[in-house]
Amino acid sequence: MRVLITGATGLIGQEVVKLCHQQGIKVSYLTTRKSQISKEENYKGFYWNPKTLDIDTNCFTDVDTIIHLAAAPISKRWTPCYKREILKSRTESTKLLVNNLKGESHHIKQVISASAIGVYPDSITNYYDENYKTKPTSFLSKVVCAWEHEVDAFKTLGITVSKIRIGLVLSDKGGALQELVKPVNYGLGAAFGTGKQWQSWIHVHDLAQLFLYVLKYRLEGVYNAVSPNPVTNNDLVKTIASIQEKPLFLPNIPKAVMKLVLGKMHTILYESQRVSSKKIEDKGFYFKFHHLEPALSDLL
Repeated sequence: MRVLITGATGLIGQEVVKLCHQQGIKVSYLTTRKSQISKEENYKGFYWNPKTLDIDTNCFTDVDTIIHLAAAPISKRWTPCYKREILKSRTESTKLLVNNLKGESHHIKQVISASAIGVYPDSITNYYDENYKTKPTSFLSKVVCAWEHEVDAFKTLGITVSKIRIGLVLSDKGGALQELVKPVNYGLGAAFGTGKQWQSWIHVHDLAQLFLYVLKYRLEGVYNAVSPNPVTNNDLVKTIASIQEKPLFLPNIPKAVMKLVLGKMHTILYESQRVSSKKIEDKGFYFKFHHLEPALSDLL
């Protein structure tokens, strides 16, 4: 079996590639950097540039499944220009794949695309599953809805579509966790706002395993990629401090302060989404890290 991965060098992509190789799955990948193109049989690189609509269509050769992870990170300041980049990096890259498959002979049976739980509204009380009828209101929910809409275009080519709505990814190689740990290690850790907002998280190992589980069993549709046990922001920060054996005495950080520091991007720190993992568990998937403390102990 051979899979084509976009975003293969990113935080999630690297973990997915590693698991593919452990399971004997050959990987082709797309990159915007020609210097990163490898010619190894189990790790073949191909050039693409969604901004200029360039793609080496040889990337589709012998591929059974596309794992689509490429997307601009949301952890940069949301200037008007960068907000357009966040949206286009998701929609334009998807369109480029679809449009080039239309004219190509291929053997692709499934597309597994990253998505995000940002599609669900901010709520302290609601418990969201995949059946929730989304109504895009926030910037992130509009981005996710537009992204998933473009991914659905693969269905017109007779390809099975799977969408993985990813929560807060915990990793020791970057991402949100490392940014949360830094102030704690300096004795400056604090929760955000009331601290009661829900954080639906997932260990990066479980996330990569989930992508390959959907691949192995050809699961179709939308699946939430979050652990079975979401926590509040208060609990997340307290658990990090406990594991790092650091004091936690500062008051919670008001929303107005982070708005001055981060601009509109501050909303990702204060929004609450308590999201269910029951659908993927009912399909037989098992989370190795289903509680926060063992997950953080493993990573920290």
